[in-house]
Amino acid sequence: MTNLAQAVSGMGQIEDKTEEPVRAKPSLSRFFVFRGLLARRAEIALGIGGSVGLLLLWEAAARLGWTNPVFFPAPSTVIAAMGRMIVNQSLLWHAGISTMRVWVAFLIAAAMAIPIGILMSSYRVIGAPLEPVIDFIRYLPVPALVPLSIIWFGVGESTKIYLLWLGTFFQLVLLVADDMRRVPQEYVEIASTLGAKPHQILKDVAFRAMLPGLVDNLRITLGWCWTYLIIAEIVAADSGIGFVIWTARRYMKTPEVMAGVVVIGIIGLVTDQILRAIHRRAFQYL
Repeated sequence: MTNLAQAVSGMGQIEDKTEEPVRAKPSLSRFFVFRGLLARRAEIALGIGGSVGLLLLWEAAARLGWTNPVFFPAPSTVIAAMGRMIVNQSLLWHAGISTMRVWVAFLIAAAMAIPIGILMSSYRVIGAPLEPVIDFIRYLPVPALVPLSIIWFGVGESTKIYLLWLGTFFQLVLLVADDMRRVPQEYVEIASTLGAKPHQILKDVAFRAMLPGLVDNLRITLGWCWTYLIIAEIVAADSGIGFVIWTARRYMKTPEVMAGVVVIGIIGLVTDQILRAIHRRAFQYL
């Protein structure tokens, strides 16, 4: 009886051990899963934390004398300079002028590049003669074309728009053609089997399939358009952020130069986040 009781007692202990849930030890490896996902709040917190940490490091380096303030001023100095420029130099007005120029040039480039890129990829009789020309021009450095731009268009507003368009169109048209080329051939074959005509396949099947990638490429090339702003606004300009930065550079006003650069970065960041939100809302099925 004693042995039987011990055996039953032992079985009960075994059952208790097996029924007790095993708690996994917390590990940082769960945050480093390849192509893993994070909660939206965690992404925002990490983004803000990384930016604040970088600013604090920059401020500490400047205050400890690790950098020369003439060439690399502290963030607090740059922010103070930005405040003075908003009040005394109409910085926000200059930012509005630059934003208008960028969007005008970008919309013109997009209105031209989207149909041309789609036709280049859809019909080889169009793509074959255009691709070598576009590939040649897109490798030309935009600054080298500034003298020709002045000869062709003078020093007015059209030259600035042209230079911004030049830095955007030839890149975007090839991206659009690649988006159309990535549409699976099965979509076209199924639509043809169902009796769709070529223009219906292009408009209702291929274009809708390429649309998510197209929006992403528009967002990327809009950023490229901003990178040519300084080049466009040093051509006999009297307004715009590029003009403000170039004027401050002449007098070694590094805080003012960096303040102008920061304004461009803020405008670009806000615009990019808005376009990202539109993409997520429009293409929730992805």
